Amino acid sequence: MAITAAQVKALREITGAGMMDCKRALTETGGDAEAARNLLRMKGAAAAEKKAGRAAAEGVIVVVEGRQAAAIVEVNCETDFVARRQEFRDYAASVAQIVVEQDPAELAALLALRTNGQSLEQTRREAVARVGENISVRRFARVQPRGTAVTYVHNNRIGVVVDMEGGDEELGRNIAMHVAAMRPQHVSPGDVPAEVVERERAFLTEQASGSGKPPQIVERMVEGRLRKFLDGICLSGQVFVRDSKLTVGKLLASRKARVHGFARFEVGEGIERRAADLAAEVEAQLREHR
Repeated sequence: MAITAAQVKALREITGAGMMDCKRALTETGGDAEAARNLLRMKGAAAAEKKAGRAAAEGVIVVVEGRQAAAIVEVNCETDFVARRQEFRDYAASVAQIVVEQDPAELAALLALRTNGQSLEQTRREAVARVGENISVRRFARVQPRGTAVTYVHNNRIGVVVDMEGGDEELGRNIAMHVAAMRPQHVSPGDVPAEVVERERAFLTEQASGSGKPPQIVERMVEGRLRKFLDGICLSGQVFVRDSKLTVGKLLASRKARVHGFARFEVGEGIERRAADLAAEVEAQLREHR
């Protein structure tokens, strides 16, 4: 049977798939719109499986504030081109909204949750089929603050949620911006795992042992260097990014404020990025869609 432009348009509006994909699906199913939609879904799942192994180190960080909590998520794709697409950003925003509203326990539970009539995983697979790139929800955090949740997002690539008590809106924003810029790993030295401290102490001890100094001097050297190490990875000990005369801990104390915790995500951190020939990559994607 002949497939009309109206049929193709209607299927495209429902699925978001390309016009030629919609026409082929309708042709294969004899014009049955529901069967065509299911066929496109199956093809989307196959495409998602095919692309699942490809590195996705680009993407966006989205932060959403709710009435009682804030959520931060990282959703990845393969290229900055797709990361800028509104469809991709809308999907990332829907993930963050579900995190703040439903508080899933883990990634698998999050992807099983439904919005607009289907699971986030199904929506992801269909998006993979449409854009031709691997898309993945990499991680999320939901912060239910003991104080106030302060959020900051830098160029959609770095996101921060700070749980701060006391102070004011300006202080909160400054602290969130500091966390974004300086990458602290913990709030204070007491939050650093004991094994991390002991591993660093052992390294510093071995390093200082070759100095030829008396044991008591070596011990003092090690403890001084250990304090410097902890100050560097802890928010309270870091030099405030906007005033080199202040540590963040002293700034907070002067404003009678306290940070209970924070979450900081940066797009692609920790993902190994492979060197690639861009022209060859584009050519490969074009071949794939012929």
